[in-house]
Amino acid sequence: MQGSTLLIIVVLLAAFGYWIGRGRSVTVAQPLGGIKHLHSLPGYYGWMTAFWVGLPAILVLGLWAAFDDSIMNQMTLATLPAEYQELNEAETSLVLNEIKNVVSGAVLDSKQELVDAANYYISLVGTSQTLSSVLVIALALLGASVGLLRIKPEIRARNHFEVVIRALFLGSSLIAIFTTIGIVLSVLFEAMRFFQSVPIFDFLFGLEWSPQIAIRADQQGSSGAFGAVPLFAGTMLISAIAMAVAVPIGLMSAIYLSEYASIKVRNIAKPVLEVLAGIPTVVYGFFAALTAAPFIRETFTSLGMNATSESALAAGAVMGIMIIPFVSSLSDDAIRAVPQSLRDGSYGLGATRSETIKQVIIPAALPGIVGGVLLAVSRAIGETMIVVMAAGLAANLTANPLESVTTVTVQIVTLLVGDQEFDSPKTLAAFALGLMLFVTTLALNFVALHVVKKYREQYD
Repeated sequence: MQGSTLLIIVVLLAAFGYWIGRGRSVTVAQPLGGIKHLHSLPGYYGWMTAFWVGLPAILVLGLWAAFDDSIMNQMTLATLPAEYQELNEAETSLVLNEIKNVVSGAVLDSKQELVDAANYYISLVGTSQTLSSVLVIALALLGASVGLLRIKPEIRARNHFEVVIRALFLGSSLIAIFTTIGIVLSVLFEAMRFFQSVPIFDFLFGLEWSPQIAIRADQQGSSGAFGAVPLFAGTMLISAIAMAVAVPIGLMSAIYLSEYASIKVRNIAKPVLEVLAGIPTVVYGFFAALTAAPFIRETFTSLGMNATSESALAAGAVMGIMIIPFVSSLSDDAIRAVPQSLRDGSYGLGATRSETIKQVIIPAALPGIVGGVLLAVSRAIGETMIVVMAAGLAANLTANPLESVTTVTVQIVTLLVGDQEFDSPKTLAAFALGLMLFVTTLALNFVALHVVKKYREQYD
């Protein structure tokens, strides 16, 4: 039985256990004078039974799925002749892939020992599915028996329910934490491998980015240049242009919608503004490449200025339009969360509406506004498609927004396109760039926490 089918059966058994457990609690309470003599409501007894049915079975099913494949692989490889046991890890992986291709029918002509191993693997799969099905269903039925036997008037079913829910919440939190740690460590270890080949000083302060590594030493470009300053400069330039567009427009839109607009206008304008957030980035990229970039080039050329067909200004301006809903929506929520008593107090002291907004509402809503702006900055730093289509791939170190530049994220994508081996500085450079993005985001979070803490203490 497939794992997905088995999981559905366990969920259905748990639902049935809830129904049986709830009914049994009512039955147990009837001789005592009704459910008022139960410690908890009947639904909690049903949930207790459902947990006994589902949780052990799902836990075993998850562990089985996690270790089943690796165990079967090892058992299959152990049946091969002695010469296969001396292969290195990469060669063993190729042999295992060929065995699985024989199993799937993708390879029809293979060595006899591999065909025998494939047949053995098929038998292991069948045995594994049978054993897992029997074990999981048996655990579910055993859990149902235990759950039903524990249904007594004095059992604190609600307390047990809350303990399980608390454990599930804790497990979810730990999954998020460990996932974050895993992401950080995976990027960090690969970045350290890169810095073993390229000095970190050359990477952080080098002024030339040309990560092409030739296969032979006599080829041109046999030693790449990994100075990331042009990438950092391009990322900051485009992000700064985007924020120069998004922050003023987004913040003023939020102030108008929350403080000046009527309810009718707000109900129309806010959804229309937030439609921008749902447009795919590739559509913005088309707009930037086909409309914004030619318009900027023709405009500045007519003014006697040299503008390329792909420019930081085109990418940054369109990216700023895309980010406006992030700033506007979050700032609007923060402004509307300011207590009305602060507004009334300001008006009572004779302040005008504009003075109240400037002196009272904006400072009070500043933590939420800063959070929205930093979210928009992170969005701008991580954008790729618009930059590829409107700003190009050239790693130019320039502060001229009319020239072509590239960003960190674009180069990460470029370095990892196609079949890549993670053993060359060219590929590992992507992880070093990713680590720099992570450090930048972390620094932005520290700034946001500092601002929020400062102003929250002042206005709470």
